[in-house]
Amino acid sequence: MKTFLGVLVLALIVGGVFFLVKQGKDNNNQTASTAGSTTEQQPEQQAQTPVPTPTPEPVVVSDHPTATIETTLGTVVVTLDHTAAPKTVENFVKLSNDGFYNGLKFHRVIPNFVIQGGDPSGDGTGGPGYTVPAEIKLTHKKGAIAMARTGDQVNPTRASSGSQFYIVVDENAQTKSLDGQYTVFGYVTSGMDIVTKISNVPTQAGDFPVTDVLIKKITIKE
Repeated sequence: MKTFLGVLVLALIVGGVFFLVKQGKDNNNQTASTAGSTTEQQPEQQAQTPVPTPTPEPVVVSDHPTATIETTLGTVVVTLDHTAAPKTVENFVKLSNDGFYNGLKFHRVIPNFVIQGGDPSGDGTGGPGYTVPAEIKLTHKKGAIAMARTGDQVNPTRASSGSQFYIVVDENAQTKSLDGQYTVFGYVTSGMDIVTKISNVPTQAGDFPVTDVLIKKITIKE
């Protein structure tokens, strides 16, 4: 009888431990899922830590090249400012010329705020594997194009994402609060109606468009 009771108690203990372990795993999964759907009104890249910029190949860029961004909803033309943000513009030009952005989507769109794209992962966590030093000079006027980045806690130098960029939909208190925080490297000179159109597409959790809005290609003209 004592032997039977001992076995029974041991079985209950093991079963309890298994339940606690499983419950802990389930809670962890739920926390990760919830965190992934949280929306912050900042154009931040969601990767955990920035990676230092490797030594780039030389890129010859004029002072004010234009970037024609062809999307599935229309075309946006941006004039880049190489004098204000040389490293950022050179990197953007190189990626565009290499076809890096072709087929990528705008993974985050918020009316009256920004549209954000340029992530090969499509969820705000990806990039080319490096960051670009901050070049924070220009302001967030309507139509400004700027680089996303990870937050100050893991990125105190405010280095930019290697590829994720956003375009400001409207100039207001919310977008002006981004001044001094992110690298702006140009302004839309044609197609703001397309930017607004993209910002107003139906979205789901995390500001992801319900129907993908894609970048067909970006063409640089010096």
